[in-house]
Amino acid sequence: MHNERLAETMEFPPATPQPNVYPLSWRRQTGKLEEVWDAAQRENWDPKHLCWDTFDAESYSWEEREAIAYWWTLLSVFDASAPPVFASAFIKTYEAHEEDAVRRCFFSVTRDEQNHEQMCGLAITKLLDHEDPLTYEPKTELGRKLQKNAKWLYYNGGRYWSGYKAAVPKYSLAVLFSSFLMGEIAAATIFHQMAEGCREEVFKESFRNIGRDEGRHMAICMALMERDYPKMDLSDKPLITKQVRAGYLFLSAVLFEPPVDFWDLPNDFIANQRAGEEVARAAGFHIPGYEQKKENWKQAMLNLKGVLDRYDIPFPAIPEVGISGQEVTDIDMASIIPVF
Repeated sequence: MHNERLAETMEFPPATPQPNVYPLSWRRQTGKLEEVWDAAQRENWDPKHLCWDTFDAESYSWEEREAIAYWWTLLSVFDASAPPVFASAFIKTYEAHEEDAVRRCFFSVTRDEQNHEQMCGLAITKLLDHEDPLTYEPKTELGRKLQKNAKWLYYNGGRYWSGYKAAVPKYSLAVLFSSFLMGEIAAATIFHQMAEGCREEVFKESFRNIGRDEGRHMAICMALMERDYPKMDLSDKPLITKQVRAGYLFLSAVLFEPPVDFWDLPNDFIANQRAGEEVARAAGFHIPGYEQKKENWKQAMLNLKGVLDRYDIPFPAIPEVGISGQEVTDIDMASIIPVF
């Protein structure tokens, strides 16, 4: 029974049933992760303390404000899920009795992603002068179309979160690392590009900070893969192949364009999004164009392929960006674990 007085019948307690966060230990093994943690401590930032005094939302037309806010809303679909996604992984590092530095690094990622979510919220609310993009009353026809897009994006995000909660307990940390790495490789690229091309100083500053964070997250995943993949269970390799394909389909919504056979979206979604991007670009908010997005994804996939090839993990075919590989077809929103 739960309330049995074991201490009256034995000198030492029995072992704690696992998985459990107890007993704690502070094992240190991977020096690279200590370096990443130290960098995370030095480079922590607060979105509220950026140069918002230089930003004047009223200097933009309402169409421009709604178009730029839409991009931040699109990003928020991914960055709003990232803090709880990494918080779940953070808890898993305790239950798996990971090394001390691994736990701290996953805590730092959770904190970073909270900053990214807050940045989305600050940008959206300042541009729209409203607390969220879904109950906001659009001022323009483009704004109405983009709000419809946003509602469908949030609906799909909810499907992803339900699937993620069910999937994480099933997967080893080694599988989670590969899924996380995919998002970090691509994210670091796009944020550096946007920082370079964006006119508004507060957005440039935020993109530089977010890009730097994503680079650290990538280093965490790489260090863990280098530690664990040489001894990986062979049965995990096909699962990683499947997750990479799932990650491409899921993250394409923010890094490229959402595949219509995976995302549940209306027929005019992509046309509306492209129209919004054109307005945002003309207003000085740099969003990579279609060909640049495609090239970014291709390079990110090739970089990830280079990592997985070292460990003889088959890479999936990504025909959308011209990469051949193993065909993967049985993907649904309820079984994917990537994060941005």
